[in-house]
Amino acid sequence: MSAAPPPASTPQEPVEPLELLQLGTDAEEPCLRADAARNRARLLEAAARLVAERGAEGITMEEVAAAARVGKGTVFRRFGDRTGLLTALLDHSEKKFQAAFLTGPPPLGPGAPPVERLRAFGLAMLRRTAEELELQLAAEPEPGRRFTNAPRRVRRHHVSLLLREAVPDADCDLLAHTLMAQLDPALIHHLIRQCGMPLERLEAAWVDLVDRVTCSSPPG
Repeated sequence: MSAAPPPASTPQEPVEPLELLQLGTDAEEPCLRADAARNRARLLEAAARLVAERGAEGITMEEVAAAARVGKGTVFRRFGDRTGLLTALLDHSEKKFQAAFLTGPPPLGPGAPPVERLRAFGLAMLRRTAEELELQLAAEPEPGRRFTNAPRRVRRHHVSLLLREAVPDADCDLLAHTLMAQLDPALIHHLIRQCGMPLERLEAAWVDLVDRVTCSSPPG
C-alpha cells in the first residue's frame, strides 16, 4: 500500500505593500503654521492625558482646551467636535506606532531576525495599549468591522509577513489572527483591570507564545 501523498501547502493571502494609516486628519492639513502646529500638539497631549486619567467618555472639548491652555474656539476650529478630537488622537498614536515597526530601529523595526521582531512588536503593542487603554476601547470598531478596519489590517499583515519568514510552512494568515488575539484591547482590559494581572505577566506570555509558535529558544 503506497504512502499517502504529502499535504498540499496552504495558500497564503497575497503580499501587498504596507502603507501608513491615513484617517484624514493630517491629510487634509498639508501645512500648518508653526503656532497652529504647536497648538495642535498641545491639544493632543492634553487630550491623551485626560483620556488616560478619566476615560474617553468623560472628557469635553472645554476641558481639553483648559488643560492645553488655549481658547475653546481653537479646539473646535482644529477638530470640529469631540469625535474629531478623539479620532485625531488615535490617528496620531497609530501613525507613530506604525512608523516604529515599519521603518524604525530594530528590533521593532527592520534589521532584526523575524522572531525578535515578533517579540518586540507584541511587547510594544501591549505597552501602548496599556497606556492608552481607555482610548483604545473607545475606538473599538463594531463587530462587523473589527477585522477589516485599516489599523488592524496593517498590524495583522505585518505579523503575517514576519511569520512567513520565521515559519514558512505554517498557515501564517490564520496564525497571525491567533497571535493578534492576545493583543486585543478588550482582552488586555479584562486581564489587567478585572483580573488584576500585571503587565509584565502579559509581556512574558507574549514572548512565550511567539517562541512556542516559532519553535525558538527564549531570549537570554
